[in-house]
Amino acid sequence: MRRLRNVKIVATLGPASSDETTIRALFEAGADVFRLNMSHGTHDDIRGRHTIIRKIEADTGRPIAILADLQGPKLRVGVFANGSEELVEGAKFRMDLTDAPGDVTRVQLPHPEIFAALEPGASLLVNDGKIRLKVDECGPDFANCTVTVGGTISNRKGVNVPDVVLPVAALSAKDRKDLEFACELGVDWLALSFVQRPEDVIEARELARGRAAILSKIEKPAAVKAYADILAVSDGIMVARGDLGVELPVQAVPPIQKRLVRGARAAAKPVIVATQMLESMIESPVPTRAEVSDVATAIYEGADAVMLSAESAAGQYPVEAVTTMNNVALSVESDPTYRDVIEASRSAVRNTMADGIVSAAREIAETTEIKAICCFSQTGNTVALVARERPRVPILGLTPLVSTARRMCLTWGTTCVVTGEQERFKGAVIAAVRAALNYGFATEKDHIVLTAGVPFNVQGTTNILRIAPCDERLIYKADPE
Repeated sequence: MRRLRNVKIVATLGPASSDETTIRALFEAGADVFRLNMSHGTHDDIRGRHTIIRKIEADTGRPIAILADLQGPKLRVGVFANGSEELVEGAKFRMDLTDAPGDVTRVQLPHPEIFAALEPGASLLVNDGKIRLKVDECGPDFANCTVTVGGTISNRKGVNVPDVVLPVAALSAKDRKDLEFACELGVDWLALSFVQRPEDVIEARELARGRAAILSKIEKPAAVKAYADILAVSDGIMVARGDLGVELPVQAVPPIQKRLVRGARAAAKPVIVATQMLESMIESPVPTRAEVSDVATAIYEGADAVMLSAESAAGQYPVEAVTTMNNVALSVESDPTYRDVIEASRSAVRNTMADGIVSAAREIAETTEIKAICCFSQTGNTVALVARERPRVPILGLTPLVSTARRMCLTWGTTCVVTGEQERFKGAVIAAVRAALNYGFATEKDHIVLTAGVPFNVQGTTNILRIAPCDERLIYKADPE
């Protein structure tokens, strides 16, 4: 199955999409990557969905990426004697470590690490920011606050602390167990929640031990500030706009999204734009025009992927949501303005031999009748460099490693193909030609551009660019044994 678009679609699985029939329909509608949310469902549930995805992959012969999204630490208030209370603007409210049930004046906040980091003037947000408190005074076991935005506060609602870097590890005990389970299961990407500093990513990478690529979710102001350092140690990025919109002014999120996407593109690392993209389709078969524009904006920015969360996991119309996202992508990418925007935002990076080769491949492909750029890669790095160029022609990522092919499913514009090990360059040319023909990218009258490295099967050796005819007879004539 050849996708006729460049941007990838990530679909979250859940109660509405756990059976084989629905997951297969999601894939056929356009899902390239399936997200398994470790916040919901048991390990047996996750294992069952993983098994179904791999069966569909085997049936279709097309690599499919699986992303396991770790929950991260959850900061919550305690319980109330009455179950809930109504806080009014201007009232005083205290949070402390005392485990007595709360009332309209106080509640337990069983997280001493929060009190250790707070300072007067800091904000505490409760229930996704619906309630806002300003800290008047604080100590190691309390925070006396003023209610700046009132509302109903109830048992175990979440707490956000946007103004400080919390001394809280990104990986909870549950996350560590989930990480090991997901890696043993064989997922391709791990999404790391609650990232505040690059050390959070490094810790997850050490635990993963190369079994999965690490994707950092940018969902906290501290992560935005430390973005360059976090990006440097990550394999990919997720722009988690929902959480950013809780901890930052909502008007700040669009420009931050644009900066994060451009930074990841310049670094040749996949970037997903996520959260509430087609939110109304949880209950409606048709999205709002604003939601369609939101998806389109991410595609115009050059994001590698756009993501569905509750729309495909728990909504009433999961397949329709994927279909809608696919149709929006097709429409945007056929707009001449799309190419203008993409090319205006292209980064001119020329630091290595590989950078020069992929840049030349893109320029040759766009100034001649080349039908595709074919890249042989052990790790997917060369394919990522080609994708950074955002060429006008399709990218074929060829690799002998199934794990690499699956990870490349998140890379913009790339069709992933598993090939046999190649020992000689002519064999690689023939394999690329056959892939281009089999996937419908070219006919025997066409040409492709091929990038590869000699010696073969050695990481980081991209050093060859070749224009090849798609007629094997001409290849044999040009390259006799």
